[in-house]
Amino acid sequence: MIRNSVRKFAETHIKPIISQLDSNEEFSVELTKQIGELGLFGMTVPEIYGGRGMDMLSFIIAIEELARVDSSQAATLAAHESLGIWPILNYGTEEQKSHYLPKLCTGEGLWAFGLTESEAGSDSRGTKTKVTSTDSHWILNGSKIFITNGSTDITLGVTVQSIFINDKGEKQFTCILVEKNTPGFIAKTMKGKMVWRSSNTSEMFFNDCKVLKENILGSVGQGSKIMLSTLDVGKLSIAAMGLGLAQGAYEMALSYAKERKQFGQPISQFQAISFKLAEMAMKLELARNTLYKACWLYDNKQPFSFEGTISKLYCSEIAKEIADEAMQIFGGYGLMKDYHIERFYRDQRLLQIGEGTSEIQKLILSRKIGC
Repeated sequence: MIRNSVRKFAETHIKPIISQLDSNEEFSVELTKQIGELGLFGMTVPEIYGGRGMDMLSFIIAIEELARVDSSQAATLAAHESLGIWPILNYGTEEQKSHYLPKLCTGEGLWAFGLTESEAGSDSRGTKTKVTSTDSHWILNGSKIFITNGSTDITLGVTVQSIFINDKGEKQFTCILVEKNTPGFIAKTMKGKMVWRSSNTSEMFFNDCKVLKENILGSVGQGSKIMLSTLDVGKLSIAAMGLGLAQGAYEMALSYAKERKQFGQPISQFQAISFKLAEMAMKLELARNTLYKACWLYDNKQPFSFEGTISKLYCSEIAKEIADEAMQIFGGYGLMKDYHIERFYRDQRLLQIGEGTSEIQKLILSRKIGC
C-alpha cells in the first residue's frame, strides 16, 4: 500500500514539474507540504508525538519510491527524518520531543543536522565549531557546510555538532539544538550544484550564537555517540535513494531499448544491450534484499550496523553502475535534458559521497571483519 501510494504521488505530482525545478535549482515548499500531507514525514515517530508509528522498512520503501522519480524530493525527506528527527526522538528529553516533534511530522517544518565542515568531512573529529558555557546559555562559534534542509523557508532549526573544552582541556563532542531565528545564526543557500538541484543545501555560520542551556541534545561529551548512531540510520535512507534511483534508471533504459530500433529491430534484442539490462535487474534484486535485511534487523532491535554499511555501499555503487549503463543505452539522446536519464546520471554521484564516502564504508567494513 505504501509503495503504491508513494509511487502514484511521485508519478502524478513530482514527475511533471521536476525538470523545471531542477533547471531553476528551486526548492519547492508546496511540494514538500504535499509530501507531508501524504503522511511521509514522521513515519517512524510514535503517534504520541504526532508521527505514524511505522517501521523502518515502510519509511525506506517511501524513500525508494520517491527516488525512483526524483532524488531531490527523496533527499529532503530522507535528511529530515533520519538526520533531523531521529536524533531528537532517540536522545532528546521528553520536553524536547514534545516541543519539536509534532511540528516536524507534518511537512510544515524541516530540521537539519549540522555535522560537515570545510575541514571536517570523513574526519568528523576534525570539527572546529566550538561551544562554551555560561550560567544560562551555550555560546556557539563556527560554521557548517553542505547541510541539507538548512535554509528553506520552512526550516525550523538544526542540530549542531560542536566541541566543548572541559576544565582539563579535553575536547568533548556535544550536540546543540539551534532554532532558526536564534541571534548569531545565519544559514545561506548554496547554489550551482550538479546534483539534487531542487533539494536545499546550505552553509551555516554561528557567531556568538546564544542558545538556552536546555537546548543541549543528550549530554556534554555524548556528541560522537549521537552522530555515529544517527549516521548508521542515515545510511539506510541513502541506500534507499540509491536503490530507487537505480530502479528508475533501469525502467527508463528497458522501456527505451524496446522502442529504439537499429538495423531493423529494437535494440533490446541485441545481446550487448539485453545483457546490460539483465545485469541491472540482478543488481537491483541483490541491492533490495541487502537493504531490506538491514531494515528487518533494525525493526527487530538487532545489531544492523554491518549490514547497513554494506547496503549503503552496495546500493550507492550500483546506482552509479546502472545509471551509467542506462545512459549508454540512451546514447546521444541521454545527454539531453529532455530525457530524465540525464538528471539521474548526475544525481547518483552524491550517493558515493554523502553519509560517508564509499572509501569510508570499506574502511568500516574492514575493521568490522578484523582487518
